[in-house]
Amino acid sequence: MKRLAALGLVCIMVVMLAACGKGEAKNNTGASDKPASTAANTDKNTEAASGETRTVKYLDKEYTVPANVKRIVITGSMESMEDALVLDVHPVGAITFGGKFPERFAGITAEATPIGEKTQPNFETILSLKPDVILGSTKFKPEVAEQLSKIGTLIQVSHIATDWEANLQLLGELTGKQEQAQKAIAEYKSGLDEAKAKLGDKLKDKKVVAVRVRTGKMYIYPEKVFFNPVLYGDLGLTVPAEIKAAKAQEELSVEKFAEMNPDYLFIQYADDENKDTPNALKELQNNPIIQKTNAVKEGHAFVNVIDPLSEGGPAWSRSEFLKAAVENLSK
Repeated sequence: MKRLAALGLVCIMVVMLAACGKGEAKNNTGASDKPASTAANTDKNTEAASGETRTVKYLDKEYTVPANVKRIVITGSMESMEDALVLDVHPVGAITFGGKFPERFAGITAEATPIGEKTQPNFETILSLKPDVILGSTKFKPEVAEQLSKIGTLIQVSHIATDWEANLQLLGELTGKQEQAQKAIAEYKSGLDEAKAKLGDKLKDKKVVAVRVRTGKMYIYPEKVFFNPVLYGDLGLTVPAEIKAAKAQEELSVEKFAEMNPDYLFIQYADDENKDTPNALKELQNNPIIQKTNAVKEGHAFVNVIDPLSEGGPAWSRSEFLKAAVENLSK
């Protein structure tokens, strides 16, 4: 009887050990009690902690950025601010005007931190935001760019209007919105074809000029800056000699403007850029010399057809100006 009892006890222990072994095997093969979402979050956290990176190409240069770019700071580059509008990208830090975000950027800056004015980045604030990428401007002085590069990966975004597609594609690549970027580019080109068809030869031999009023003075820009690429490059209008000769932003005197004598005139005027000369626009409009020019006499002088602080070249400005220009040039 003792032997039978001992044998029974051994059998029971063997069965219990076998059951335990099956339970461990089940857990080790992935049948975890944790929900799938928890496991996925763990994988993401592990990936983030690993410091994985990727290479982004932009205008013949390569930049190393985090595999998953989340924290973007925009400083100095109004081009990037406008591109963020197009792609609905929300930077953690962004440019202010007079200490605040312009109303048209409200949709992307609701949770952004002000990081200084366009030409005056606040390095300490930018550092505190721990950016994955800093989108600066090719207009930055070398010492400013060097300081920003010490904070994080700096990509100096081109201010040349003809680089608008590359600029938009860059932001799309950084944020995983490549398809949206391509769609915006395609829509602009489609709108351009329609605009050309609508205008036809109406503007043949007509002189069309865009100026910006700053500090109470009129300025013109080179052929590939401001609204000029849309007017002369995309719509194919004749480039005035004064625009061809311009090497940068150049002041245009009243007398020189009268000599140009444009048939159509687009004026961009922002109060923020004329704080010391608040009556500048009215004075120019009432100037007897300017009133004798063709554009003014014929009612073809248009003020702020789009937001006065628009750069002119980026995707947002380009698309909005094309629509406004065609509407007014058709009159």
